[in-house]
Amino acid sequence: MACTTPDGESRPLLILARTAVSCLLAVALAACGQEAAAVRVSATKAATTAAPNGAVDLAMIDASGTEPRSRAVEQRLEPVPACPFPQHADYAAGTILPGHRSAAQLDADVVSAYEEWKADHLVPVDVSASWPPLYRVAFSATERGRTVSEGVGYGMLITVAMAGHDARARHYFDGLWRFSRLHPSSIDRRLMAWQVPESASGDAAAFDGDADMALALLMADRQWGSDGAIDYRREAETLIAALRESMIGPDSHLPMLGDWVDPYGEPHNEFTPRSSDLMPASFRAFAAAAPEAGWGDVFDASLNVVDQVQTRFARKSGLLPDFIESERVGDERRFRPARPGFLEGAHDGDYHYNAGRVPLRLGMDGLLNGGRSLTLLRRIADFAAKRVEAVGAGQIGAGFTLDGASYGNYFTSFFAAPLAVALMSDARYQTQLDALYDAIVDRREGYYEDSINLLSLLLLTGNFWTPDSDCRA
Repeated sequence: MACTTPDGESRPLLILARTAVSCLLAVALAACGQEAAAVRVSATKAATTAAPNGAVDLAMIDASGTEPRSRAVEQRLEPVPACPFPQHADYAAGTILPGHRSAAQLDADVVSAYEEWKADHLVPVDVSASWPPLYRVAFSATERGRTVSEGVGYGMLITVAMAGHDARARHYFDGLWRFSRLHPSSIDRRLMAWQVPESASGDAAAFDGDADMALALLMADRQWGSDGAIDYRREAETLIAALRESMIGPDSHLPMLGDWVDPYGEPHNEFTPRSSDLMPASFRAFAAAAPEAGWGDVFDASLNVVDQVQTRFARKSGLLPDFIESERVGDERRFRPARPGFLEGAHDGDYHYNAGRVPLRLGMDGLLNGGRSLTLLRRIADFAAKRVEAVGAGQIGAGFTLDGASYGNYFTSFFAAPLAVALMSDARYQTQLDALYDAIVDRREGYYEDSINLLSLLLLTGNFWTPDSDCRA
C-alpha cells in the first residue's frame, strides 16, 4: 500500500513499517477511502518529521489526525489569543496617543503597515519541502537571500502582537523561531548567528536579535500558552540564560555587543555597549521570568548609562551615540560616546543607525510602566518637539550629532518613527506628535526602516504590550 505526500509524490515501499502503523490507525478510526488516506499521510508525516526542538508540530494536525488542507482548518486549531490585536492598552499617566485619528483609524494604520510588511519582507523558506514550515525576514530587496538575527527578532515581536488580526500569526511566529534554531551562533549555540547565510567559519551572535526573540517568546507564552508544539516558556528561559551567561558583562551588568566579546578585552569589552541594546522593557520581563539571575541589575545599570551620557554629553538633545566607551576615573566609571571607527564607521559616536532605535527601546518600558525610562524618554521628546517646530515633520533629518545638529538631509521613518514615540511621553507635544505621525504612517522603505516603523506604530496606537501587561481579551 502506498502513502502519498501532499505534493502527489508516491513513496510506496520506502517507509513500509510506518505505513503499516498508519493503516492500523486508519482502521482504528473506522476511516476509509480518501479520509483514511488523509489519516495515513498525516500520521506518516508526524511520525517521520519533528520540529527542530524535537517536538512534532501537533499544532498543524487536527484532532482526527488529518493534515489541514485549508487555512480555515488551521485557523480553527489556534487557541484564542490572550492579548489579541487591537489592544488599546492603558499607558502611563501623562502620556498621549495621536489625537487627530480615531482608535479605529489608528488600528487600520497598523493593519495596513503589517500586511505590507508581511508581503514585502516575510519570506517562506521552501515551505513545500519543510515540515513544519520555516520563515525568515529578508534583509533587503537586493539581498533577498540574506537574513540577520535582529530581523528574526523584529518579526517575532511583530507577529505575536498581531495575533487577533492575523489568524496565521502563530504559524509565522513559530516558523521564524524554528528558522533561528537552525542557525546557531558558532560560540554559544543557544543563540542565533547574527547573519544567514553564515560565513565559512561560522558567525557569532549579536545581542539585540536574541534579546528580542526572548521577549517575544515570553509574549507568546502569554498569548497562546506553552502546551503546543513549542514550549515557549521553556525556550524563553533557555535563551534568557544564554543571554545572561554569554552576553552580559559580569561586572558591568551591561549588554555586550555579542557573545564574541571578551569582557576584559580591548577595545570592545563589558563596558562598551551599543546604545540600542539598552532595552529596559526586555530586562524587566527577564527579571520577572528569571528572578534569581540578576536582570534587575542589568535594568538599573542600563538606565544609569543612558542618564549619564545624556547628562554629560547631550543636555540639549537627550540623544545617545551608536556606541559607548568608558574610562575609570578614581572609583567612578565614566561613559562617553565612542570614537569614530570604534566598530562600524565614522558615526559611531553620533545618533546614527543604531541609536535611532533608543526612543523605541525606552518607550517600550516608559510608556507602559512610567518610571525612569519615561523620564529619560522625555529628554529626547524635548529635542524632537523643537526639531519638528523648527523644520517641519517631513524635514526632521536623518542622523544627528549629540548636540542635535542634523547631518543627513533626507527623510526616513527609521529616525522619525522612534522620535514620534518619544513625543508620546509628554502631553505638551500633541501637535508635534500628530504631525510626525502623519509623516511616517504610510511610509514604506526597506526591511530595517519598515520593521522599526511598524514596531513604533504598535506603540503609537496603543497596541504594544509586554508579558506582564494587563491585556484586554
